[in-house]
Amino acid sequence: MTKGYNFRLRVIGIWTLVIPRSFHPGAGLGDITRFCHNVAMNHALKDAIVRKILPRIQTPAQYIGGELNAVQKDHATVAGKLCLAFPDAYTIGMSHHGLQVLYSLMNAREDWLCERSFAPWRDMEAALRAAGLPLYSLESFTPLKDFDVLGFSLQYEISYTNILNMLDLGGVPIRSVERTMADPLVVAGGPCTQNPEPVAPFFDVAVTGDGEPALPKLCDEWLRLRNACRRADGSFATGEAGRREREEALATLAASLPFAYVPRFYEPEYFPDGRFAALNRTRSDVPETIEPAVIDDLEAIPLPTRPIVPLIECVHDRIAIEIMRGCPWQCRFCQSTVIKRPLRIRNVETIVQAALESFRATGFHEISLLSLSTSDYPHFEQLVNRMQEVFGPLNVNVSVPSLRVNEQLKTVARLIQTGGRNGLTLAPEVARDDMREQIRKKIKNEDLFEGCREAFRNGFQKVKLYFMCGLPGERPVDLDGIIDMAERISQIGREVTGRYAKVTASVSNFVPKSHTPYQWNGMQKREYFQWAHQYLYRRNRLRSVTVKCHDVETSLIEGGLSRGDRRMADAIELAWQRGSRMDSWCEEFNAPRWWDAIRDAGLDAEQLVHRPCELNDRLPWDHVNVKKGRTFLEKEQTRAVAQLTAMANAQ
Repeated sequence: MTKGYNFRLRVIGIWTLVIPRSFHPGAGLGDITRFCHNVAMNHALKDAIVRKILPRIQTPAQYIGGELNAVQKDHATVAGKLCLAFPDAYTIGMSHHGLQVLYSLMNAREDWLCERSFAPWRDMEAALRAAGLPLYSLESFTPLKDFDVLGFSLQYEISYTNILNMLDLGGVPIRSVERTMADPLVVAGGPCTQNPEPVAPFFDVAVTGDGEPALPKLCDEWLRLRNACRRADGSFATGEAGRREREEALATLAASLPFAYVPRFYEPEYFPDGRFAALNRTRSDVPETIEPAVIDDLEAIPLPTRPIVPLIECVHDRIAIEIMRGCPWQCRFCQSTVIKRPLRIRNVETIVQAALESFRATGFHEISLLSLSTSDYPHFEQLVNRMQEVFGPLNVNVSVPSLRVNEQLKTVARLIQTGGRNGLTLAPEVARDDMREQIRKKIKNEDLFEGCREAFRNGFQKVKLYFMCGLPGERPVDLDGIIDMAERISQIGREVTGRYAKVTASVSNFVPKSHTPYQWNGMQKREYFQWAHQYLYRRNRLRSVTVKCHDVETSLIEGGLSRGDRRMADAIELAWQRGSRMDSWCEEFNAPRWWDAIRDAGLDAEQLVHRPCELNDRLPWDHVNVKKGRTFLEKEQTRAVAQLTAMANAQ
C-alpha cells in the first residue's frame, strides 16, 4: 500500500472503515491490519455493550462516554495510548481534579491520546464476565490491555481491590512478573504511593510527587523501550522470553527516571519475629531510594479549561481550580502537607481567566477554589474579590472548601456570597488548645467562634466541623471539647439569628500515616473507638447538633493497608478473590472478609495495625524520599512525645 492515500475497506460486512492519510510514518501492512482489527473489535464491543448489557444495569450513562469536552482521537494518528484508570465509581472519579488535569495535559500532545476507565459496579462486572467482554475505555471502547500505559490514581487504600478487578476485567495480568512487553505498563500515582509496598506486586512502576512532570516522561520512555522490543511484524516475545524482555525494559526505566519506583527490583527482609527489617535492591543499576517529581513553577503548568462534564450527577458537579499546591503549616497528623512540599502558588489573574474559560466551556454554576488550605493563599482577599467581580453578574457561585481557622476566617463570610449554599465547612481537628499544640495545628477557638458569628450574620445557616478521634494522648476531656464546641457554635447561631444553627460534628478515626511524625505510633484499638463514639453520642445534648462517626472497621482496615508491607498484597488479592469490591461504599464493605483474608495471608492483625514502632526501626516506606526527610520526622515525633508527657503530668 502507498502512504498518502485513503483506503476504504469493508470490515465483516457491517461498516466502512477509512484508513486516514495521517497514519503514523512507517506504517506497514501489518500495522494497518492490526488497526483495522482493533477498530472492528472496538465497534463490535461498543455494539455489544450498548445493545446487550447497558439496558440491564443501573445508571448505564456512566459506562457510555461521549460527554461534553471528552477528547476522542484517532488511534492510528498517535504514537502512544494512555488510559487513566480510576479505581472507584464514575461518580467519584469524575469528581477528582487530578484526573482532569492529567487528561488535559496528555491530550494536549499530538503524539499521545489519553482516555478514561472507572471501576464498574457489581451488576456491570457480572454482565461483562457473563458475556466474556473486557473492561474498556469510555472514549473508544478499547480494552485496557490494548493501551501502552495504564495509569491508576491511588487516592485511598480501601480501593485496592478495585485495582485488581479492573486489571482482571481489562485482560491485564494482575501481577507485574506475569506480564510481557505485549501488556501495558501499569503505573500507580497519588498519595497512597507514599507507601507502595502493600500493592507493589501489582504495579510495574509507582510514581511519587507531582504527576504533571512525571507522567509525560514516563510515557515517552516506556514507548521508546516498548517499540524497541517489537518484532518485524509488530508483535512481542511471549512466555519466559517476553517476561525477561519486560524486566530489562523496566530496569532501564528505573535507572533513568529517579521518581519511578519499580518494586520487582527490591526484596523485603524480615526479622525472625516477623517485623520488617529492610528493603534490599536485587540489582545495582536501580536507585537505592526514590525521589519525588516536583513542579518548581506551578504557574507554568496550564490549568484544565475544558473539563469533562459528566453525564450523570457526581459527588462534585462544579469547576475546580487549583490555586495553590502545598501548605504553609506542618500539622503532625497530615501526610499531604509533607508530600506536597514546597508551597507553590498561581497568580490571581491566571486563576480568574482559567475559571472563566472553564465556565464558558461547561456551563457549571459553581467554581471551587482548591488547595490544602485555601484561605492561606497569599492573595486570598484579592482573588475572592476578583472572582466575585467576574462571576457575580453571571450568577456563578464561588466556594472555598478548605478554610483554615484563623483571623482571616472572620472576613470569609463577607467575601463569599452564600448563593444557593448556606453551609460553612471547617476542620478544627481537635477542640482543646493543649491538644492542638500536640498536633501542631495552631488555631484558636475564639477565631473559630467569631468566624462562625460573622458567617451567620451574612446568611450562612449551617456549619460542618471535622474532628479526629484516637490521636496519641487523647483524653475524655478532648472528646468533651468536640461536643462543647459544636454546641457553642449552634448557640452563636441563636444569638445572631434567633434560632439554633445546625451543626454537624464529623468524627474520623485517626490512622497514623507514612511520612508523618506519627508514623511510628500504633492505631487505637477497636474497643477504644467504639467507646469514644458512644461517649460522644451520649454527651450530645442539643437537637441542632448532629454527631457522625466514621465506621470503625473501615478505619482499622485502612490502617492495616496504609501501614503494611509487601506481605499485605496476598491479603488484598485474597479479599478480591473472595468478593471484595467498592469497599469505600458502606453498603459494599465487608469487614469479616478482610480480616479473614489478612489472617489467611499469614499476617498478625494486632501487630499490623496496633503495634507502635521504635524510632530507630526501619519502616516499609523508608525508601520513598520526602522533602526534609526522615530526620525532620524523628525530631517532630520526639517533640510530640515530650509534649504528651507534659500533658499527662499536668492532669
